Amino acid sequence: MVTIPEYYEGKNVLITGATGFMGKVLLEKLLRSCPGVKAAYVLVRPKAGHAPEARIADMINCKLFDRLREEQPDFAEKIVAVNSDLTQPDLDLSTEDQETLTGCINIVFHCAATIRFNEPLKDAMQLNVLATQKMVNLAHRIKHLEVFIHVSTAYAHCDRELIEEVVYPPPVDYRKLIDTLDYSKQEKGWIDNFNGPSGIFIAAGKGILRTMRASNNAVADLVPVDVVINTTLAAAWYSGSQRHARPRSMLVYNCTTGGINPFHWGEVEYHVISTFKRNPLEQAFRRPNVNLTTNHLINQYWIAVSHKAPAFLYDLFLRMSGREPRMMKTITRLHKAMMVLEYFTSHSWVWNMDNVTMLMNQMGSEDKKAFNIDVRQLHWAEYMENYCMGTKKYVLNEELSGLPAARKHLNKLRNIRYTFNTILVVFIWRIFIARSQMARNIWYFVVSLCFKFLSYFRASSTMRY
Repeated sequence: MVTIPEYYEGKNVLITGATGFMGKVLLEKLLRSCPGVKAAYVLVRPKAGHAPEARIADMINCKLFDRLREEQPDFAEKIVAVNSDLTQPDLDLSTEDQETLTGCINIVFHCAATIRFNEPLKDAMQLNVLATQKMVNLAHRIKHLEVFIHVSTAYAHCDRELIEEVVYPPPVDYRKLIDTLDYSKQEKGWIDNFNGPSGIFIAAGKGILRTMRASNNAVADLVPVDVVINTTLAAAWYSGSQRHARPRSMLVYNCTTGGINPFHWGEVEYHVISTFKRNPLEQAFRRPNVNLTTNHLINQYWIAVSHKAPAFLYDLFLRMSGREPRMMKTITRLHKAMMVLEYFTSHSWVWNMDNVTMLMNQMGSEDKKAFNIDVRQLHWAEYMENYCMGTKKYVLNEELSGLPAARKHLNKLRNIRYTFNTILVVFIWRIFIARSQMARNIWYFVVSLCFKFLSYFRASSTMRY
């Protein structure tokens, strides 16, 4: 069997969603690890007055493409931007572009999708269902098509506890759903800046997130993006290279980690907080500390005490100083994001991964190194630290040179907390203890007991030396 780079040599590849997170990594990995690929056609719609070519030019200037730029300075010549809008009839492709694509494409990677779990149903249907249908219709017209790969979230069937590597029948007839949605009203999205775990991790690092409804023992099925992309490229290689040797059937690959290298939300919380305490984010609101609980009432209590009360007081301070209050708005958006994620942070799923295991066994030793899909090799502590530092560097654009100042700011917040707690204890003592003789006696007894214990501990330590 040919290797993965050998299979892609001379092939024309079509990619949707290339300007998204997954699409960027797919495009970079394809061009870097399969240098023999002939061309990568990417469907891009104009946005904010920028033509598709300009958007692609801006995209490949990001740091993700630095290594590719060093190894292949002329890689951009292989990228062909095609003006398209997946939500429009015929994908909004011109007649000339349709003829070009149907005449030369060999492999299609359909990665465009919305993965916001609270997306208005009409928008989700337009991009995740109807756009996929249009892409399949286009694929039927491609003369030299070898493989069509559709990338979807593993949580597409989260109503099942065991998710097999099969195509499940839809719970409702999509045609009836489309007819119904013609009368639906579109709603505005509201969690753009807190979508997925990255936003939650940043909120925890900033000290804004203090409590979250989640199970410490629930499996957090996080998967590194390079593993997903490697699996995608390997799946296309296997189906394409074996298209004449095996029966024509649709293969589903569950690219997950929970079944063979489980990582729990309690561990996620520990590593996120540990990382951001060692390498704090700039201008943190409070010191990082998060409490996970499955109890709704306890979670609501901590939301009131640790989220809303500090946010209200901070906004009050901003108003008094003549600035615009903003913390309550941030807290409200954060709570809405957490409500969307609650179901996924409180449950665990079992995914069948037989096809992924088969795919891994079919790969040669060199392909296994260049396109590693073995999640058993994942070291979660290292991965989480890299993840958190990535949000600091690439999402928030914070340089590592600012770490000393950030650590100094975190120490300042710690001193403020200790001072506040001391004042609170003195206040409680003055209000409740100082007015009762019995309470004073108990207080003095506890203090003297602590003093004797410390004196004994110091004496014991001195005797050892």
